[in-house]
Amino acid sequence: MSDTVIKVENISKFYQLGLINHGTLAKDLQGWWAKIRGKEDPNSQVSLLNSQNNNAGSDFIYALKDVSFDVKQGEVLGIIGANGAGKSTLLKILSRVTSPTSGCIKIKGRIGSLLEVGTGFHPELTGRENIYLNGAILGMRKHEIDKKLDEIIDFSGVEKFIDTPVKRYSSGMYVRLAFAVAAHLDPEILVVDEVLAVGDAEFQKKALGKMQDVSRGEGRTVLFVSHNMAAVRQLCKKAVVLDNGQIVMSGQTDEAVDCYLKSTQMEKTSNYFVVTDEYRDKGHAQDVSFVSFKLLKKDLCYSCNEPITIQIKLHANKDCKDCHINCTIWNAEKQPVGSVVSFDGFKIEKDEDKLVEYTIKNPGLAAGMYTYSISVGSGDITTGLTIFDAVRDFMTFEIDRLDDSKYFTVWAKSWGSIYLQSTTREIK
Repeated sequence: MSDTVIKVENISKFYQLGLINHGTLAKDLQGWWAKIRGKEDPNSQVSLLNSQNNNAGSDFIYALKDVSFDVKQGEVLGIIGANGAGKSTLLKILSRVTSPTSGCIKIKGRIGSLLEVGTGFHPELTGRENIYLNGAILGMRKHEIDKKLDEIIDFSGVEKFIDTPVKRYSSGMYVRLAFAVAAHLDPEILVVDEVLAVGDAEFQKKALGKMQDVSRGEGRTVLFVSHNMAAVRQLCKKAVVLDNGQIVMSGQTDEAVDCYLKSTQMEKTSNYFVVTDEYRDKGHAQDVSFVSFKLLKKDLCYSCNEPITIQIKLHANKDCKDCHINCTIWNAEKQPVGSVVSFDGFKIEKDEDKLVEYTIKNPGLAAGMYTYSISVGSGDITTGLTIFDAVRDFMTFEIDRLDDSKYFTVWAKSWGSIYLQSTTREIK
């Protein structure tokens, strides 16, 4: 017997904008008869016009279009994409909350869904009563729920309020209890939408651990939607990337996440950047301020140990004798992976525009997308600089070859030779 528990074949889902029918009874009957026979609706414009992909004036919109994939037993599949990509629609179809316009889904086993905070909860019932209600919705019998009741309550962390009506719960308490019910009532397939973002860091860690136990220890299947790429990498071995209702990439999680993050950062891939207040940190004196940055490598793609050089244009509002540049690099998940200050100071006079060249040799970065944060300040680099100006998350570059280590250290001496070469010229 095949170990495939979910098989999605050419699923499409479209919605008509503004209307709930075709406008006439005759057309509604035509659409109904076509659906009964498994044919395409003859009055559907979506086969020719689509507001996302073809004609912006269409009255129809694809939420999903020809989506196909398989999920094996015990597999944890991540589903990622921007808002509006079709992730929640796909999970609702898999959970039988809504039906597809066309295509076929084959599911082996019982599905437990956690699509929205408090789904299936009655606000007037207590937490304990809602456990039984939600369990019944998931197809569990009372004696099965009785066996897991104490475990569910303990995991949720809301035992003090378990006999309080859930209408008085916070959103975090809702999601704790809802996840605890879905995870402990033994569905063969667990479907989890972006609800874990509501919980605090401690509960998110507990929930991720529980999903790992469910998949690896108990052999159950998990479909996981999240905008937290670190959680997707930790939990999922495979992932699919959705964009405009279509799968643009399916494969190993690292490759899928990199594909998604690269697509979201394309607007920042110019090698030249003019500083605006949108990216500038507030509250600094700006005795010396950034004007622009330029990466000298135009394609913005480096090997792991290739030197990275930034040309920095500065403007001085006061005389400064001992300026230093500090650079922090962030990975695609917005986590800092290293920071270093230039040892070579430079001076700049009032009203002067100055170009300096900042080079990082042998950075040792893993493959992926990165952004810079850069600050300029004056003082003793060992005790801390007085920061004049700082710009964050402003320019993207890519490392295309893997290194043995995923991260480099924050200590400058471990980065190899890092230097600041400063030159001065008149800016017209």
